[in-house]
Amino acid sequence: MSNIIAIVGRPNVGKSTLFNRLTESRKAIVDDFSGVTRDRHYGAAEWTDKQFTVIDTGGYVANSEDVFEAAIREQVVIAIEEATVLLFMVDVTTGITDLDDEIASLLRRSKKPVYIVVNKVDNTALENEASIFYSFGLGEIYTISSMTGSGTGDLLDEVITHFEDLPEEENRLPKITVVGRPNVGKSSLINALMGKDRNIVTPIAGTTRDSIHIHYNQYGHEFMFIDTAGLRKKTKVKENIEFYSVMRTIKALEEADVVMLMLDAQEGIEAQDINIFHLAEKNKKGIVILVNKWDMIDKNEKTMKAFEEQIKQKLQPFTDVPVLFISVLNKQRIFKAIETALEVYQNRGKKVPTSKLNDVMLPIIENYPPPANKGKFIKIKYITQINGTSPMFAFFCNLPQYIKDPYKRFIENKLRENFDFSGVPIQIYFRQK
Repeated sequence: MSNIIAIVGRPNVGKSTLFNRLTESRKAIVDDFSGVTRDRHYGAAEWTDKQFTVIDTGGYVANSEDVFEAAIREQVVIAIEEATVLLFMVDVTTGITDLDDEIASLLRRSKKPVYIVVNKVDNTALENEASIFYSFGLGEIYTISSMTGSGTGDLLDEVITHFEDLPEEENRLPKITVVGRPNVGKSSLINALMGKDRNIVTPIAGTTRDSIHIHYNQYGHEFMFIDTAGLRKKTKVKENIEFYSVMRTIKALEEADVVMLMLDAQEGIEAQDINIFHLAEKNKKGIVILVNKWDMIDKNEKTMKAFEEQIKQKLQPFTDVPVLFISVLNKQRIFKAIETALEVYQNRGKKVPTSKLNDVMLPIIENYPPPANKGKFIKIKYITQINGTSPMFAFFCNLPQYIKDPYKRFIENKLRENFDFSGVPIQIYFRQK
């Protein structure tokens, strides 16, 4: 079960600006034209040590007059079903519109916590005007300015009270999920691996029915598969199939330790796949790439290598990821996929002893020290691994502020060369000693 905030509201109220502020990114296109947010918007965010995902539903509305309002309604319905908390965004400068009323009536019927976020409140006079939105009968209103960020802290303090800290399970089994665009063969892979023995573990009481946990225990391997594929409802508006699968993907991804990103050999790697990859990387998950339907490709000796290089080029800078070419239909290399995912799981939990780290890395650093900055020499004296769910390293030195990204990448590459962290994002910190 994961924590998801969905921002709902009609076009042009400032959903994308708030999304950017919460995820500290500039991924959404912010523009004054109605319906301009075309891209798929979801991002990882954190507030006082609670991690969650933010979804900007603006990006899922088909912009044509006749379906416009129907599409917004659809979005809200899906968001209500999928999100932990809903932020209903309105604009103080326009007051209540018919579309706002319609969204409010959908939200009133939902059982989820809803916060009314009144945007563009930049002064006290507007603060008073915001009280009109109490008439929705949806409870407390929060006035913010998503441009300047004022008011967002109070809002988040309140929102995160609804988030659960996920309990650490005893005797924890690795959790693997298969993600990818619709029809790439995710369910077929799970079915092929499970054979007839699909022991589905229903969600534990109190958690939502986000995903199905399938217990895999064959050929000396045991883990949990997190499957979301079988849960999609048929929706009337076609655009939302994509929205739905994105919501599902995020939930599966947040729960998993290792993400198998499945591509279609005939289509290669597309923008949506790259989005999912970076989301997995940002959330510090183990990643394995599976290229399915490899049996359909005309091959010569170079094909596989060329294909792999092409994929890795699009994933830069994080390219230390296993790529496997499989055919679910012919059961080609599907068990190898499992073995690789479990190796990545081991890598993600790997602890390198401090003495070994220093023995290996300090001589490398001595031969290639960080470039001097403003005549000052940087000395790295000591290295240790920080405890965490994914590999993090602290390099203690005299002037951490002068170490630039290229050197950081050099250090990361040397760590990868000397200690196998294939498939796992690494975090490196330079600290004052």
